[in-house]
Amino acid sequence: RENFIHLCNPHLEKMKEDILYHFALGTGTHDFPTLFGDVKFVCVGGSPSRMKAFIAYIAEELGLGSPGCDYPNICAGTDRYAMYKVGPVLSVSHGMGIPSISIMLHELIKLLYHAKCSDITIIRIGTSGGIGLEPGSVVITRQSVDATFKPQLEQVVLGKTVIRSTNLDEQLAKELMQCSKEIGQFNTVIGNTMCTLDFYEGQGRLDGAICLYDEKEKLQYLKNAYESGVRNIEMESSVFAAMCNLSGACISVPLFVSLLLLCFFFFFFLIGIHLPHDVLVEYQQRPQKLVGYFIKKSLGKV
Repeated sequence: RENFIHLCNPHLEKMKEDILYHFALGTGTHDFPTLFGDVKFVCVGGSPSRMKAFIAYIAEELGLGSPGCDYPNICAGTDRYAMYKVGPVLSVSHGMGIPSISIMLHELIKLLYHAKCSDITIIRIGTSGGIGLEPGSVVITRQSVDATFKPQLEQVVLGKTVIRSTNLDEQLAKELMQCSKEIGQFNTVIGNTMCTLDFYEGQGRLDGAICLYDEKEKLQYLKNAYESGVRNIEMESSVFAAMCNLSGACISVPLFVSLLLLCFFFFFFLIGIHLPHDVLVEYQQRPQKLVGYFIKKSLGKV
């Protein structure tokens, strides 16, 4: 039996129309099964421009587009998020931080539900800071952990603290690692990803407007993180993993996985390396290549 999205919200069944406000889409104005019913892979990332570049890349890889072809933004009616589609692949931006990706995921999961999609794999292609890895490495997330290295998302709902699991799909992680070996072009590791609540103090940076710790304390914290299994740091993975886990049988996700998280590194926390722009651009293409290869292989096109 095919696996479909599960919504943990009985109130939706009572609504005559479900409006996905931040996507500028709604069940009363759009035919979701026709528009999105064939989707099997959803790739999400922070930047609209990056997700548009990804859909152009995957279209060419799958033989569904041509160089220079333009892909319209399905969410053109709003400036909150951008969404692009080609064949069975949906590419969506989520902004920066837990609140932004949380809003997007609520509406994305409902979109997939209303479209009657089944057997979905959701992958986050993101940027992060690396710990103890060579420049340009790609990380496939095993678990998303909080700033105390626990694999959980702590959220307050109606004044009560709720703890949700942030484990990801181990089998999907292994499949992605095998894809990387077959590509053979860059270093890839499976490790834990630490999700923080901000970019500066939460990640131990010394260059924010507020910093009440010294470099020695920062380095000790990052070494503790490395010893606990953390290999990169970002700001979205925990809610990504938690929400996809709650959405039931139909979603596969490695760190993001059932969420899989793929990250390249533009800043190296322990050694403080800053890299030229052209090098960073090439690094940014690495997760894209890995995900593209995985999708092609899954569709029998490798």
